[in-house]
Amino acid sequence: MTTPLLDELTDWLRIPSISTGGGHAADLERAGAWVVDRVREAGGEADLVRIGTGNPLAVGELRANDPGAPTVIIYGHYDVQSIGDPAAWTSEPFAPETRGGRLYARGAADDKGNFLPLLHAACALARAGELPVHVRVLVEGEEEAGGQSVAQWVRTDERGADAAIVFDSGMVDEDTPAITVGLRGLAMAELVVRTGRRDLHSGLYGGSVLNALNVLNGALATVLPGADGRLREELRAGIVPPAEAELTSWRRLPDGDGVIAGGGGRPIHPGAGAEFYERNGADASLDINAVHGGEPRTIVPCEARATVSIRLAPRQDPQEIAATLERLLREALPDGAELDVAFHFAAPALFDVDLPAMRLAAEALERACGTPPAFVRSGGSIPVVAEFAARGIPTVVSGFGLPDDDIHAPNESYRLRSLELGEASARELLLSFAALPHR
Repeated sequence: MTTPLLDELTDWLRIPSISTGGGHAADLERAGAWVVDRVREAGGEADLVRIGTGNPLAVGELRANDPGAPTVIIYGHYDVQSIGDPAAWTSEPFAPETRGGRLYARGAADDKGNFLPLLHAACALARAGELPVHVRVLVEGEEEAGGQSVAQWVRTDERGADAAIVFDSGMVDEDTPAITVGLRGLAMAELVVRTGRRDLHSGLYGGSVLNALNVLNGALATVLPGADGRLREELRAGIVPPAEAELTSWRRLPDGDGVIAGGGGRPIHPGAGAEFYERNGADASLDINAVHGGEPRTIVPCEARATVSIRLAPRQDPQEIAATLERLLREALPDGAELDVAFHFAAPALFDVDLPAMRLAAEALERACGTPPAFVRSGGSIPVVAEFAARGIPTVVSGFGLPDDDIHAPNESYRLRSLELGEASARELLLSFAALPHR
């Protein structure tokens, strides 16, 4: 059985819009132009916008009949991950195939299939003359590649919006939708420790000269989490406790110990599972991602490198926490050791569950799905959401992905039921946002 939405999605998925290597600029542009065409066909205005040398943004607008209606941005991304090993796919990654109630193709879940119901619903309402809000369409082509075009567009956009909707997330389970109100930020540090001009023989110099790996490991030990997995207080500055409505919502979520076990991990502390949603949504964490240096022979290395990342809780300041981390590391260095540090940042975001946009969204999703949504926080980062937050635009982050979708993996797929829920939810959200306070 096919539907207009499924037909549209199948058409869009045939475009191999890979941004992470192995793709072609012409295909990325085609995928963006596909969005532009949909908006224009529904009576709106749209164009491809290129910022610097980045992949083009598809930017458009569908106008409500009422000039004073609220304005809502809908965001998604048309770029996809590379396919990996072609032999690992049961069907061709860019020849969409439906089987077992799922649509298989690269991008089926992330993010073409997740996002398209928003665009489809907005266009359908516009064609029928029933669109109650002005819809600004923003679809980027660099999300998978970490590009900056969409961030620059949001920062320089003078019009703004009364709310934004992002369908690039998942459900709690097959029946329960979710609204992500908090996203952790990131401060990632590339560290280089130097302790001499060259590597030395450990028999001749060991015990008398500084060893860069020893120095690096010693410095890192001073900032690692304690036995309970919690960071030292200096690195937790700015953390605010979750709202009672969030805590209540988290009690409906799957058991944290089961989540950890299902992911193949082992708890950092006996109580970590019971505190899973607090730790991964409302607290900070630090991980050593990589350490490099030396050789498998008897030397005293003069240089060692490490990558360290801190996931920042909502309301933490990335620059402030980075400065504290660097200070603590430098204080741990012995005389004669040198440290170079380079940081990369992603800001956290947090939206009050009592905002009108969140309240209206919760009611809309319950009508569409038949189940009240859970308010959740994500341990990951969605950079554009932080940009919206910085502009004061309340953002509803939702979506209908599930673990079985295998995003970024071979045989990525999307439930046809998820597609239906997305379409119903998108329509309800757009209709309900007519009641948004208008700035």
